[in-house]
This record gives sequence, structure tokens and C-alpha cells, in this order.
Amino acid sequence: MLYVEILGNLPEMARDEAKAMLELAGGEIVGQDYLFLKVEAGEDAFPYLDRLGLAHEYGELIVEAESIEELLQKAEEVDWPIKGAFKVDTETMANCRHDVLDLPRKLGAIIHSQGFKVNLSKPDTLVRVYCGERVYAGIRYRFFDPKDFERRKAHNRPFFRPISLHPRVSRALVNLTKATREILDPMMGAGGILIEAGLLGLKVYGVDIKPEMVEGAETNLRHYGVKDYELKLGDATRLEELFPGKKFEAVATDPPYGTAATLAGRKRDELYGEVLSCIYNVLEDGGRLAIAFPTSFDGKSEAEKVGFRMLGRYYQRVHKSLERYFYVFEKE
Repeated sequence: MLYVEILGNLPEMARDEAKAMLELAGGEIVGQDYLFLKVEAGEDAFPYLDRLGLAHEYGELIVEAESIEELLQKAEEVDWPIKGAFKVDTETMANCRHDVLDLPRKLGAIIHSQGFKVNLSKPDTLVRVYCGERVYAGIRYRFFDPKDFERRKAHNRPFFRPISLHPRVSRALVNLTKATREILDPMMGAGGILIEAGLLGLKVYGVDIKPEMVEGAETNLRHYGVKDYELKLGDATRLEELFPGKKFEAVATDPPYGTAATLAGRKRDELYGEVLSCIYNVLEDGGRLAIAFPTSFDGKSEAEKVGFRMLGRYYQRVHKSLERYFYVFEKE
């Protein structure tokens, strides 16, 4: 049994991102306690969980209990898979209903009694305790360092445009498509989504109507070591002409939200509708689209008009003048 701790800013989206990755690995989420996901999966899930964008960490779930006393009792009966020295660290979630103040010391003493050394400053193994409705103890396998994503934020790229998704969100959009081979962003801008997809080993295809964006996206991709890409100058409503005969496994994109400049003089809602239709035509059957739209645009009904089925919708308030939904659609 494994666990995943997801981030709290887009929790439904984070859960579905983990669900999508586990489906690729033959695993599943079997329980949730606030931001703690209980997962049934084996080691073959690790490469997929390593892709996550909206997660804090994942690891092996060792003990689950209704109370602190039950947790400590079960901990005594477990052969802890500790490597080297260890430390116990507690995560008190917003819904925690147990007194965990002295728990690290008590649990640490039990594990120590099995012959393992404690090292509070540089442990080789981190034992993680989560307090929610229930209490859980596990071994951390992977921590998703925020600094890794911060390095790829818009202002840190060689080609900089301020309007860009956070790299964690871009990564999640890619993962929600369940892409394993390739992905297309038909309105790529500075290439933020393509960077995240490329770092996952996917071949990336990008389109933008502005020459400076095509050049800038290529500069950014090269900067982050992405080599397997194909970028084209063109219109997102003419994808079949840009890629004749090509059907894509997946599409993820963050279209412009409304200024005359970013929409190249076209009406926003008409452009969105045309883009959805064009994406549908170049997607493989069963392929997925992850896309963002402002809340003032009914993405669900417009996508269903062209034949998509909605799998998920996630609300985000960016600031007082921008609220949006992230959608996941499937071509049936």
C-alpha cells in the first residue's frame, strides 16, 4: 500500500492527476483523508507517480489506525523497512482530530527498539506520520521539491512572458491527458506546457500564430534540455493543414483569455469554439484534451457540441478579474 500527499490549492485536480497516473500503472486510489490519498499500487507505479505536479510527496503506507494508541500498538508489530538512520516527522492536516504532540518521540522509540539509529538532522529514511480523521505512518519515497518547479516559472525562463501557468499546473494538465508518447499544444505561447511535457520524455508539438512566440518557445525548450519537439508557426484553427494526416495522442493548452492582441483580432468565444472543433478533429479516438477557459465561457457545453465528453472541471480564482476552469475532455 502506498500514499500520496496532494497539494491543497487545487485538491480535486490534484486527486484526479494522481488517479490518471495510477490508471496508467494499473493502480487505484482506495481512500482519502483530506489531502492524504491511500493508494493500492506496486513499484511499477513509481515512474508514473514521479510525474506528478500537484503533489507534495508519496511513499509506502505502513500503518493506519483509528487512534494514537492503535497506531503505536500496530507499529510495534511491524518490521519497519528502514534504511540507515531515521527521523519521525508529523504532518498535522487541517482536519486532524488527534493529539500528536508527543507522537514522534513515542513512535521513534518503538522503531529505535528494533535496532535502528535516529538522526534528526540528516536522516537516511524519513518516517512520515499524518493526522486527519485517522492517523497514518509511512516511509517517504519521493518529495517534490517546490524549488524544482520554481526554477521553471515564467520569469526564470530565457524567453519571458508574464502570462503563464505555474509549472506545477502545466505538469498536471499534461498528466490529466494520460499522455505516454506525445502531446500537442496548439496555442503554446512561451511553451510552458511543452517544457513540462518534454521533461517527462514526451515528444512535444507546438503551434502559435506569432513568430516571436515560436522562436521564444524553442529557446525555452532548449534551455531546459528538451530535444524532441516540433514547433510550427500557424493558426490553432487550422491544425489539419499544419499536420496533414496526423492524429495526436493528447492535447493540452492554455488559450489566451481575451485581449484583442492575444486573440489576433478575433472574437473570443468564436475562436474557442473553432479551436475545440479543430482539436477534436486531430485527436485520436479516446484521446484526451486538458484546457483552461475563463468562467464566463461555457467550456462544457461548447466542447460537447463538437463531440467531447467532459471528465473533469476544476475552478481556480487567479485574481479579481480572472476566474477560470481547467477542463479535461475525452474524444469518444
